[in-house]
Amino acid sequence: MVSKCMLSLLAAAGLSLAAPRLIRPIVAPVPNDPLELATSSVREIKSPAKRSDLVQLLERARHNFDLRSGPQGYDLKVRFTVDSGGQTEYDGAWKMEDIFDPKLGHYWTADTSGSYAITRISSHEKLYGEETADPIPLRLQEARAALFDSIPAAKSIGNAAIRKSAAVFNNTRLTCLLLSSSEVGGRAIPGRRWDESEECIDPQTGLVKIHSQVPGRYFLYDYSNAPRFGDRTFPRKVTVTEAGRTVTTISVESLTELPSADPNLFVPTGDMKERGRAIAMARAQKIWRSGEVPAGAAAHAVCIFGVVTPQGKLVEAHSCSHPTRIARRLSKLPNR
Repeated sequence: MVSKCMLSLLAAAGLSLAAPRLIRPIVAPVPNDPLELATSSVREIKSPAKRSDLVQLLERARHNFDLRSGPQGYDLKVRFTVDSGGQTEYDGAWKMEDIFDPKLGHYWTADTSGSYAITRISSHEKLYGEETADPIPLRLQEARAALFDSIPAAKSIGNAAIRKSAAVFNNTRLTCLLLSSSEVGGRAIPGRRWDESEECIDPQTGLVKIHSQVPGRYFLYDYSNAPRFGDRTFPRKVTVTEAGRTVTTISVESLTELPSADPNLFVPTGDMKERGRAIAMARAQKIWRSGEVPAGAAAHAVCIFGVVTPQGKLVEAHSCSHPTRIARRLSKLPNR
């Protein structure tokens, strides 16, 4: 079994209270945010034909980020700045380069201000790497997720509930899709639910403008002077916000086609070989925890964002919306 370093979003809803009689709790609404667009007139889509159309829209948006699925190699250079206010590690300026050659493999590096550096080589079904510290920092994983793996694949949606809302953002009409694994039920629910992820896409261009895995945390995509790679349009800038505050700004400096990469890049060092197979990164996940709520009580949701290490330890964890409550909530979350 290969251990994976997992970037995970954990949302704990409700309070752990004993009660002789339990009913469906009243859940506090999703907080207001300038980037929360699905605020009203949301309807569930059950028609197979209409669901298929929306899944195709998601796939169209996802295609723009799927750089390694084609026959062309590329060289991607990125800079990003982290300003978490000390909530996560390695605030400051980062740079990252990502190189892919369909015949040789995948090579990428990242570093920040001399305090952290990482190299990863994936070639001939082997993964090698070295880094100055474990685990891979949350904000680096976040940047890679924003650029390569934010939109869910069609096969992961399956029979998940899909709700749809129309919105206007920066004078552009968007289709916002709310996705969840749980049933919506017969009652109408205005606005977004806590367990729903949100993808707001321009249906004309197929470009995702806002991605939000949990309420209070958003990726805002900017395609001004966007780089092109084959038939793909890649974002020029991604802004990550938590509770209305910008925590990461990602800037794509260049994305160029690479006819052939330097073969030496894909040769692991002696140190890498001695370490053995490197830790891989899993895509972002949501893990729910909910406690019992007594009859008539209101449940208050809180979303915790962090990294789950291969040993199951939760690190760099912080609240996406209520920083002052982090210690109290974390004490109620068991490690995974």
